[in-house]
Amino acid sequence: MADPGRILDGLSTSVLIVDHDRALIYLNVAAETLFGVSRNQVRGRPLTDLLTDATALHAVIDRAMETWRPFSRRELALKTVYGEGELIVDCTVAPYDDASAPAAVVIEISDATQHQRITRETALLTQIGGSRAMIRQLAHEIKNPLGGLRGAAQLLARQLADASMREYTTVIISEADRLAALVDTLLGPGHAPRKEVVNIHELLQHVGHLLAADAPPDITVERDYDPSLPPLRIDRNQIIQAMLNLGRNASQAINPGNGQAPVPGARIILRTRALTNVNIGARRHRLVASVQFEDNGPGVPDQLRDTLFYPLVTGRADGTGLGLAVAQDLVSRHDGLIEFESRPGQTIFTILLPFHVADAS
Repeated sequence: MADPGRILDGLSTSVLIVDHDRALIYLNVAAETLFGVSRNQVRGRPLTDLLTDATALHAVIDRAMETWRPFSRRELALKTVYGEGELIVDCTVAPYDDASAPAAVVIEISDATQHQRITRETALLTQIGGSRAMIRQLAHEIKNPLGGLRGAAQLLARQLADASMREYTTVIISEADRLAALVDTLLGPGHAPRKEVVNIHELLQHVGHLLAADAPPDITVERDYDPSLPPLRIDRNQIIQAMLNLGRNASQAINPGNGQAPVPGARIILRTRALTNVNIGARRHRLVASVQFEDNGPGVPDQLRDTLFYPLVTGRADGTGLGLAVAQDLVSRHDGLIEFESRPGQTIFTILLPFHVADAS
């Protein structure tokens, strides 16, 4: 007869067995990998030594024990001591009772973090397509009458002898030009990315210097680079613009202006990492560059999280709502994606740029 332990170790699902005192009896290999700990380290220790906050899981265990039948929860948040910090999991807790472990429970856990991430990225990619079509339609609807308005103002200016009256037409023309520039920003670059082999840190240093020059003295710009990151084949100007938009967004979050002081200890962290086997939408990439902009501002308001990358969506009274939409569009032209995580005191926007096979040549 096959050894039950070897069978459980062959499963891709994480399995834990916990006794009636909530002490860990067993973890299979998948659970060791998920929680970043060996079974020998935690055997006999309470579940709280594995999870910094086991309240939600204890509630599921209690429910299963009270009813003496399996009980499941989807998308349960677990904070681990040894592993990745916070995990989103689907779990089933079933009572387990034999001579060696009376009144125990078997906890079956499936990591839903990756599934949740793919779902979120798919939604972002869908947003990009919808936003791009909406932007172009809106821009064309604005640009056509705008040209007529500017032309009429120029004709009117030629008919006015009074210089003070011509000041009004000058205002009309300058505002029409400002709106035309805004529309051109909405339309984005009219050409495909002009790619060249670039050291991403060179671009990030340039962006960092610009952010530091614009920031007040009490805001620090920190750098945390992975020097092993290989060069990327990208459009230098487009990626600089995308990074500038994210950097300025972070700067405005920690230094809102309008007489308000920057947040205490205000800082922006520029970070690079190389990630392996990353999905961007439905496509899996062997190697991806991660470029992060982290700030310690108040975080993204809850009401903006689902629409943050749509054009004209902004949380600032003086914002245009174009910075993130344009940045997402520029990165998507490189088969990449911008995603974010946010809570009060920590917001991280991450640019994911895949290395293609051609990049190595």
